[in-house]
Amino acid sequence: MKVSEILRVKGTTLYTVTPSTMLSDGVITMAEHDIGSLIVMEKGQLVGMLTFREVIRVLARRQVEHRTGPTPPVAEIVVRDVMNPQPSVVTPDMDVNDLRRSMIDTHQRYLPVMDGTTVMGVISFHDVARAVLEEQSFENRLLKAYIRDWPAQE
Repeated sequence: MKVSEILRVKGTTLYTVTPSTMLSDGVITMAEHDIGSLIVMEKGQLVGMLTFREVIRVLARRQVEHRTGPTPPVAEIVVRDVMNPQPSVVTPDMDVNDLRRSMIDTHQRYLPVMDGTTVMGVISFHDVARAVLEEQSFENRLLKAYIRDWPAQE
């Protein structure tokens, strides 16, 4: 199975922000659409990823800083300050096993799918798990049908 097949089933809807977007607006977008990541685009190019991991990290860091002294409000943080500026990317023709290995090796749950410089979509760990489960279920049904129709021995 290829990444392009997962994208075809999942769809290619992209939720994007710019580096200058307020982090609070990005979080609202993520919550409204029940998604865990946003593509950060500038001048039509991928410049980073914002995931719930970066949001949690900045909130935790701010909480620790708050204990030791005054800190600026979270509402003043922009996406540029917390995004991952160099996310790992995958290609549409990548095999799902290589994709899973990449996600594990890089500790990234969300990977942009790039065809050259064009963002084709985002693949999440959840998307991969669902695709693998559906593929295994399909193979399981085929095997059961094959066994049911097994020719009788003479």
